[in-house]
Amino acid sequence: MTPDRQFPRAAVVRRHLHSTTSPREDRIPWAAMAGIIATVTVFAVAQGLTYPLLSFILERQGTTPGLIGLSAAMTPLGFIVSAPFIPALTRHVGGARLAILCSILAALTLIAIAWTPEVWAWMPLRFLLGFFANPLYVISETWLISITPAPRRGRIMGLYSSIVSGGFAIGPLSLGLVGTQGWPPFMIGIVAFLLCGLIVLAVVPRLPDMPHEGEATSVGGFFALAPLLLFAVFTAAAFEQILLSLFSVYGAALGSAEERIASLITCFIAGNAVLQILLGRVAEQFGSTRTMLFCALASLAGCLLLPSIFNSWLIWPLVFVWGGVSFGIYTMSLIQLGERFTGQALIAGNAAFAFVWGIGGIVGSPATGLAMQLIGHQGLPSSLGLLCCVLAVFLMAERRRV
Repeated sequence: MTPDRQFPRAAVVRRHLHSTTSPREDRIPWAAMAGIIATVTVFAVAQGLTYPLLSFILERQGTTPGLIGLSAAMTPLGFIVSAPFIPALTRHVGGARLAILCSILAALTLIAIAWTPEVWAWMPLRFLLGFFANPLYVISETWLISITPAPRRGRIMGLYSSIVSGGFAIGPLSLGLVGTQGWPPFMIGIVAFLLCGLIVLAVVPRLPDMPHEGEATSVGGFFALAPLLLFAVFTAAAFEQILLSLFSVYGAALGSAEERIASLITCFIAGNAVLQILLGRVAEQFGSTRTMLFCALASLAGCLLLPSIFNSWLIWPLVFVWGGVSFGIYTMSLIQLGERFTGQALIAGNAAFAFVWGIGGIVGSPATGLAMQLIGHQGLPSSLGLLCCVLAVFLMAERRRV
């Protein structure tokens, strides 16, 4: 089956890959790329800091766990609500202007959060934080995919995923330096948000124009173009959020100390950050679809092995690899997005990714928590394994159909 028959509605936006590329096509605009990655990484530091910081503050105030969780859900809800507006906003405002504006508005929102430490006031403010953060991720990933040469897309998108994951990890670690009291931790986030805008402003002359070729595609329209790709993003998002939010409950049920559980989660995040470049290189050699299938099957294997080796030393390499391959599903999704789409469909695709990521973040943890209530602590690996199994089945069915 030819590529155009496989994706008939996407034929007009498909990027045709050639077996050879000219030196000009293979040239990498490193300055622009460094600016784009630096921007979203600094933003990730600020985002990674806000989740634990606000939870610590609410816990000190005696807020119930359910209300703390509801407060945290406001940020991904902001991602979901903002996503459909991003393609139109980039067309009318421009990518660089929108990114700078969102950086400033995110900083102002965090100032308002620091100024009013009250759970009900934080609900709409955390929603706005997600609403303003989302366009920056969408714009940055669109820029990066647009300027990355096809032969090197795997390793560069892997590098991007690794660095951004590191940024998210640095956010919580910074709280160990400044604590969670008063304005100092908030100032780290505020300065980081403003620094994003300054970085974009500094590299504006080197940034590519946002792609405008092709018909305007909405987020809803993109669902019809690439449903399996979006399900892969949902799987990656749900997997990460489920493990980060409920692994402590699973470990406690097995009698593990809090310090050990926290260290295992750190090991999971480390694998997430370290292995993306390697997986990107594998995707260049064997194809992004095969590599995504490998990531799904390896994640499923981790779910099956977890109960039997949780209390042995083998759990450490398991969660390290687990972190890498589970997030590798998202990295492969980004690579496929760049392989299959260009122009305005690329912007819509990135916005749809953000929309589905928010859905995965909101739906995954409550559904798994309910499963753990019904069948016990093994509901965690069972839920994660089911997600990975469904994705693997869909990917194998797609390969056979092609």
